[in-house]
Amino acid sequence: MNVTGHTRRPASIRDVATAAGVSYQTVSRVINGHPSVKPSTRERVLAAIDELGFRRNATALALASGRSRAVTVLTANTTHYGYASILQGIEEAARAASYAVGIGVLESAEEAAVAAQVQRATDAGGGLIVIAYDPAGVRALGAVPAGLPVVGVVETPASPPGDDRPWVWTDDREAAYQATRHLLSLGHATVHYVAIPSSTRRTSARTSGWRQALKEAGAPEPRPVQGSWGPAGGHAAGRKLAGDPAVTAILCGNDDLALGLLRALHEAGRAVPGEVSVAGFDDAPHSAYLTPALTTVRLDFTGLGRAAFALLHGAVEESARVAPHPVSVPELVVRESSGPPPDRA
Repeated sequence: MNVTGHTRRPASIRDVATAAGVSYQTVSRVINGHPSVKPSTRERVLAAIDELGFRRNATALALASGRSRAVTVLTANTTHYGYASILQGIEEAARAASYAVGIGVLESAEEAAVAAQVQRATDAGGGLIVIAYDPAGVRALGAVPAGLPVVGVVETPASPPGDDRPWVWTDDREAAYQATRHLLSLGHATVHYVAIPSSTRRTSARTSGWRQALKEAGAPEPRPVQGSWGPAGGHAAGRKLAGDPAVTAILCGNDDLALGLLRALHEAGRAVPGEVSVAGFDDAPHSAYLTPALTTVRLDFTGLGRAAFALLHGAVEESARVAPHPVSVPELVVRESSGPPPDRA
């Protein structure tokens, strides 16, 4: 750890190359014992390796030799719809490219636990994909050693990142904007919002899209109700909102929240969509089969997983065919759970 209290990042193969005054390809040849390297050059590279503390791990060896055809996905969750669909897309694309896929589960957001999991994934060899939808994922993405191929699946960034950050994301801001505009267009005075947790302390893109639509319509902005990821959080939020007769439209941060919220409205005797309109987020498989069928915004998480692997594959194979920031575009799916407010029904 340096004097400022920040952990120093591990030396990369390019750091060694700079210190030795050679190309990173030459460092790779030294690591792999290639006979074509001059003895004096080899000694210079080895001295730089010792001085910088470069760790000749499985990933460095595999990438240098071009023998690695594997990818490790770091994620804090494997069951929620978005996470699971991303994993499905990565696996499908990797299988088509004859790559093996491993999964490293981030069981804690504590720095030491994340660092240990990142190191295990690094030592396993191959490239990394980090699903950074939560604090553990965000920390893991920042802990990957420089010089290793890594792609982040992230929340919609506040501003376009540079090409040095190979990220993919869904356009959550546009999705929330579309859903809120739809509910307002039906005649609702405003739209209440039940939010999923954000991976950062800033306002999430979904919340920003909701607020933008309300502002453009000149509609009041209710205080968002903070939910969790699952139906229980939606049910708790629904019990809070159901008792207020002024609540006639609710946007939920995902379809699982909407599922719990619909149950709470039913228990309170609030008819959907006769008294309250409800919209979800993601278009999970169960959404079309609820009663009433759920209006939602479709996000192609499986396609996002494929795009993440394609971006990583392009980096490993040194191909420039893939754009640095693939984005999944949302699609509004209108079903039975949304309609006009009671005074216009």
